[in-house]
Amino acid sequence: MADTATTASAAAASAANTSTDAPPFQLGKPRFQQTSFYGRLRHFLDIIDPRTLFVTERRLREAVQLLEDYKHGTLHPGVTNEQLWSAQKIKQAILHPDTNEKIFMPFRMSGYIPFGTPIVVGLLLPNQTLASTVFWQWLNQSHNACVNYANRNATKVGLNVLVQKANKFTPATRLLVQRFVPFPAVASANICNVVLMRYGELEEGIDVLDGDGNLVGSSKIAARHALLETALTRVVLPMPILVLPPIVMSMLEKTALLQARPRLLLPVQSLVCLAAFGLALPLAISLFPQMSEIETSQLEPEIARATSSRTVVYNKGL
Repeated sequence: MADTATTASAAAASAANTSTDAPPFQLGKPRFQQTSFYGRLRHFLDIIDPRTLFVTERRLREAVQLLEDYKHGTLHPGVTNEQLWSAQKIKQAILHPDTNEKIFMPFRMSGYIPFGTPIVVGLLLPNQTLASTVFWQWLNQSHNACVNYANRNATKVGLNVLVQKANKFTPATRLLVQRFVPFPAVASANICNVVLMRYGELEEGIDVLDGDGNLVGSSKIAARHALLETALTRVVLPMPILVLPPIVMSMLEKTALLQARPRLLLPVQSLVCLAAFGLALPLAISLFPQMSEIETSQLEPEIARATSSRTVVYNKGL
């Protein structure tokens, strides 16, 4: 059966026209090399591409069918590698890699920036009350919880009050420090969020595969690695989003333009947050490949005995 599938895929590959711009297509494999950060960055830029939010149901079905035709060696003549890579990009951006179920649009990685930017703007509003801080943190973590769960892979609001009571700070310094308050709160809450939403993986383990894509078994140790890697990305993710805008805005607010037109402060801050968000997301999730590799010697003895491969791979999740 495996030889038949391999032969069909080889025939499909030869049926796909060679493109000078696109590498030879590999079903289920990343288009870009995953051993380098740049390759992972290019890969995840495809996954978070917001243009995939506008893919129609018909286009999605066509993309999935094209990949099925490739898999079974029934591609129509003239299909190019670029078309196959484009179809796989659409599928990976919209469908969950394990369940093949459609991910609700606001909770896809491609929707993280468009739907998350208004929340980031709210988190960074100056002179917030305790109630407004709690509200924006609640909204942020609710959104994060849905994203974490959809992609399988609280908050210390009292800090604002302490800063407000710090009499040694000048008003300008107090305002600047207050703007940094969301970062430790969001980063720590993000870690809790990932663990809570994916705790079942620690209890039951996750599937590990050999180099040929065959299931080797279920590993709790691999699950711990997957959650640790995802949690680290959630710590890095808020850094540019919640650290850069306060620095940039503290400088922009001193300009003659914004001092003369204070109504522009919120639109300018929104644009700065959007730019920071667009920079942070691909950089953070590119820290680790989605299909991570681990040596069998680090896993449970039954996993090591079940395969002759020195390493296995697992879906880290996003």
